[in-house]
Formats: sequence, C-alpha cells, structure tokens
Amino acid sequence: MKQTEGLEGDKASIIKFEFNPKDGIDNPALSLAEDIDGEAMGEPRFYLLSKGSTETFGFCLHEELGCQGHIIRQVELGGLAQRRGLQDGDRLLQVNGHFVDHMEHHRVVQKIKASGNQVLLAVLDGDSYEAAKALGRDLSQMLPTDIRPRLCHIMRDKSGFGFSVSGPEGVKGTFQLSVRQDGPAERAGVPSGSWLLELNGHSVRSCSHTQLARKLKQSGSKVTLLVASGPVEEFYRLRGLQATAALADTSWLPFKARELHMVKGDTGYGFLLKEDDYGSGDVGQFLWDIDAGLPAEQAGMKEGDRVLAVNGESIEGLDHQETVLRIRAHKEQIGLSPLLFLDDGDPALGSCTPSLPSPSDSPGLCHIDVGPKGPGSWLMAAANSITITQSPCREEQKRLRHAF
Repeated sequence: MKQTEGLEGDKASIIKFEFNPKDGIDNPALSLAEDIDGEAMGEPRFYLLSKGSTETFGFCLHEELGCQGHIIRQVELGGLAQRRGLQDGDRLLQVNGHFVDHMEHHRVVQKIKASGNQVLLAVLDGDSYEAAKALGRDLSQMLPTDIRPRLCHIMRDKSGFGFSVSGPEGVKGTFQLSVRQDGPAERAGVPSGSWLLELNGHSVRSCSHTQLARKLKQSGSKVTLLVASGPVEEFYRLRGLQATAALADTSWLPFKARELHMVKGDTGYGFLLKEDDYGSGDVGQFLWDIDAGLPAEQAGMKEGDRVLAVNGESIEGLDHQETVLRIRAHKEQIGLSPLLFLDDGDPALGSCTPSLPSPSDSPGLCHIDVGPKGPGSWLMAAANSITITQSPCREEQKRLRHAF
C-alpha cells in the first residue's frame, strides 16, 4: 500500500425444508414462501438517469386525484427511463437522496429540474406503495439514511491538507483517505476512511497513485474533493451506479449558489460575461462590469460571481461562445445561477464542479422563472418541458402532469 499526504426488512417467514449440502443453494427447498399475512411487498428501486442536454428523461410525474404519492406515468417507449427500468405506476420516494413522498408536488418537480442532466431516483412499485400506506408504514424507513457523496473544499495550512491517500499497489482509481484529527480536511468535512471519487471536479478513476500525487501538488493551497464514506461507496458499488458531484451533499462547501431573474431593459441586462481560469487549469464563466441601475445590478448580480446555469440548464462543459449563445437565445428574460464565493470574494478560490444539487438546506443549481409572469408560470422551466394539464385519468381527473 502506498501512502501520500495530501434495509433491513421486517418480514419474517418460517418455512420447513430439508437441507442437502450436496445440493447447496440450488436446492429447490430453499425458496421463500409468500407472507401468510399478505403483507409481502417489494423493495425500493434506485435509478441513476443521465441524459444529454437536448434529451428528456422520458417519463411524466403525475399528481392524481384519488391517488396518493407522486406517480410515474407515460414512460416513453425506448426512452431513458424505460431502458433503466422505471415502470408506469411507480411511486417516487427519493430525488438525489432526499425523501419527497411528503412534499408538495411542485417542490418535487423543482428538485428533478434542478438536477440538470443527471438525477438519482428511488421508487416503489404501486401495489407495494399502496399496501405500505394502508398499513401506516413510514416509507422513509425503507430507504438508506444517507446515499450522497460529499463535496469538501480544503485550504492548506502549514502542515498540509490534513489527509493522506492510500491504495493498492499498481491499481488505478482506488484511493482511501486517512484524515488527521483537527486538521484542515477534518474541518472541511472529509470523513476519515472515505473514498476519493473526484479531485477538483475531475474523476480519479483512471489515475495512478503517482498521477494523483502530482495533481494534489499542482492544486496549490486549496483543493476540492468529492468523497464517499464506506456505506455510501458500498451503496453505489453494489448497484452498479457511479456517484458524481451532481448527487453530492454540498453543505460543507464555503460558498453557495443563488438564482438571479432579469428582464431585459432598453439598454440590455447590464453585465459583461468573461471566461477566466479558476484553478487547476480549469476555466469558468464569470460576471464583471455590472452597470449601475440596470437589470443585472437590480437582480443582485455581483462582480466575480461564476455562472453555473442559464435558465435552469447547467453550462458545465460549454465554452464562452456557447454560453453567450445560450443567454442570447432568451431575448427578453433570463435566469442565471451564479456561484457566490464566501471565503474572501476571490473567484479563483476553490475548484468546484458546477453540477451541484439543490436540496432546500444546501447550495445548488436553481429553478429559474423564464416565462411570463402570473400564477404557476414558475413551473415553465427551460431545462426540460413541463406542462400542466387537466384531463380524464381512469376513474378520476388528473391533477398535475410534469414531463421530464
């Protein structure tokens, strides 16, 4: 090993069988019986959906009169959701690790929209959901308590970053962190024994130990890590999923994102967009030259803010010209999600991926109003089409339908 600084269910069934060691696990007697009380139900299923910027997730989320929960409907044939396994009638329980069954429908829609091009959903089949509700069960208890990796921004002190990295000799991409007590890493929220997933917004899956050590040295006095505790790493590994920054808990970061909504004036929005380096060779789009009295200043824009999203869509991976074109595509109104650095106002502080989530109690990409003003207009998001309709649905009328 090299080293470098730097559901449990509650169902019980009693069955009789004769075990033949020679038959082993293939013994037909080793089959579970049906729960005699009729309370047998399925387990929550997890799906990580990743789409392109011009694609949809391929399903609708309904709120229906006479039905409980947020209901998966109209799963597009051959679409992303169907290919991953989502089924008509599934009930949505979690969005990016946040329990949503108790939330108002529009808030759940916001959470999915704010996820951008990637979202982690936990669902339960309709029959199991209704059975659990009828029994008064707490659905949140059927889900793991924490499935989110953590983004941590570390400022080096005289003794270093306060962590060391170890991994199997000759194996790429497997790095475990040991954290010094009361050091910078621990203060930044890095759990000891956690696994390193990303360094300054870049995956370390293909890095050798030597390459990682070089990248840490090049980071200078600050570094941003995406890490997963042992249970979180196991959750993703057992399900064949990849934990990314889009799913991360960002509450430990020393900066936050916020939303700005601007209506274009006679002389424009009143700001300059500039591409600049924000550390480790990565570039971002920053806001400068804010004109006094114009919409940008009135919306709360601050010089040095880094833009994360335009009209609800992440600009991660876009160059300067592409970002400008995306802004210009909306002639009258625009919504920006800028990143406000709280350390000392220096936009070069921290190398953070812009694909942040948006739980209610932590920073993230924001859902932006880009439609005409009026009741419900905030539901018209730019990231994907959302429609609100009222039409017959089996026995009763449908309340809300949101297409993703």
